[in-house]
Amino acid sequence: MESGGLRRAYGALFAEVDAGGFGPAPEGQLSAEQIVAHLVANDELMIQATEALLAGSPFAYYELAEDMHRPQLDALAAEQGGLRGLTALLHGTSDRLCGLVDQLGLAAETPVETHLREGFDLIVDEPLPWSRTLDLHTRVHLPKHQSQLHLLRS
Repeated sequence: MESGGLRRAYGALFAEVDAGGFGPAPEGQLSAEQIVAHLVANDELMIQATEALLAGSPFAYYELAEDMHRPQLDALAAEQGGLRGLTALLHGTSDRLCGLVDQLGLAAETPVETHLREGFDLIVDEPLPWSRTLDLHTRVHLPKHQSQLHLLRS
């Protein structure tokens, strides 16, 4: 497995973040900082599952909660000094994830118990080959948040 598509999806997301000019989020929606913090937290979960597969584990677990607890997202944003720090952190986590994905080879087909829900667009509650979960992240999850960021631009 190679990370080219994943790297391009992150590149498009970073272009949106770098464009800046974000306004406040509508009621019930994530702010730009919360979106980037959510992606950092998600990357960490995906890194853990990928590392387990690379270590030879026949089983891994991945669970992504829709809001990933807003207070924790806000705390991560404060800890990183806001959007700029979060973006730097996301560059690091995304690079690390992509590097691990490049090493997966046949381990990418290992079933991973996957539980994720992002609105009505992305709901999974079953074992999936890790390559499929990575594909969902590339083609659905990252573009969804890229679009949310675009809509927050004032």
